Amino acid sequence: MPEVATREMTFAQAIREALAEEMRRDPTVCILGEDVAEAGTPFKVLAGLVEEFGANRVIDTPISEAGFAGVGVGAAMTGMRPVVDIMFGDFLTLTMDQMVNQAAKVHYMSGGKWKVPMVLRTTMGATRRSAAQHSQSLHAWFSHVPGLKVILPSTPYDAKGLLKAAIRDNNPVIFFEDKMMYKLKGPVPEEEYIIPLGVADVKRAGDDITIVATSSMVQVALGAATMLEKVGISAEVVDPRTTWPLDEKTLIESVKKTSRAIVVDEGYGRYGVTAELASVIAEGAFYSLDAPVKRMGAMHVPIPFSPTLEDVTVPTEQTVFEAARGMCKRA
Repeated sequence: MPEVATREMTFAQAIREALAEEMRRDPTVCILGEDVAEAGTPFKVLAGLVEEFGANRVIDTPISEAGFAGVGVGAAMTGMRPVVDIMFGDFLTLTMDQMVNQAAKVHYMSGGKWKVPMVLRTTMGATRRSAAQHSQSLHAWFSHVPGLKVILPSTPYDAKGLLKAAIRDNNPVIFFEDKMMYKLKGPVPEEEYIIPLGVADVKRAGDDITIVATSSMVQVALGAATMLEKVGISAEVVDPRTTWPLDEKTLIESVKKTSRAIVVDEGYGRYGVTAELASVIAEGAFYSLDAPVKRMGAMHVPIPFSPTLEDVTVPTEQTVFEAARGMCKRA
């Protein structure tokens, strides 16, 4: 097969390019949210889009997440494909009625006659010194709700391909971007591509232990895998990419091969994504396991503002390395 031409892009650039390409392709795609136009969001991810597409398609809204999330639902039901920008994932609390009670259920309650093809983009992730109300990772909430799809990209390549797929999907999709990854660089093809939802990706092959990781924790897992290699442990890193739909087969087949598993996620552990993924693995690969599935998530406290305290609330390369080495019984 011929080689595909690629460029090095940041995570933020990949997001912006995906949005621009979809807006050029489909005039029903629009963006609305706080500071999305003139400011380009606080993270400058959308900078320049309003100049190309105008204020009728890149729309600055009042500070009313419930209000403009509802506008997005209504616009989607009447033929648009809105991308609703929620500045910080913590503010999702204000959109819950619109997303959980309206967007997720309209298709079912109308006997399939109505659709809500919208994307809700938002952020997640700690260690930015943004304190307890701007640092949470709340993707488990939406993964719990039937009718919603949930995406957590971990690379610029995945971010672009998954966002394009989300915009074209006829269902409401929640797209979580770790705010600490916007400057992460990686190869992105020049040609058009789409990544199907519900297909996990093996980021690194290994034989001794599987590390299932989401979003920014994929990079943490890859760093830990490099450290493990130096002590003779071969770690496989699997990225589900979407928590719903979930590619259970890839997770289970990996653990059947390695016989050990750690699940790493930046959300809270209690009733969280790590619990669901660990359960899938335990049920599907039970007779292949040489040790219980280990879960690693955010510490069960509000995210502190203090850098010293904040840094210990989420998994790190070192803590994942130590957990994996212990499971493989290597000193």
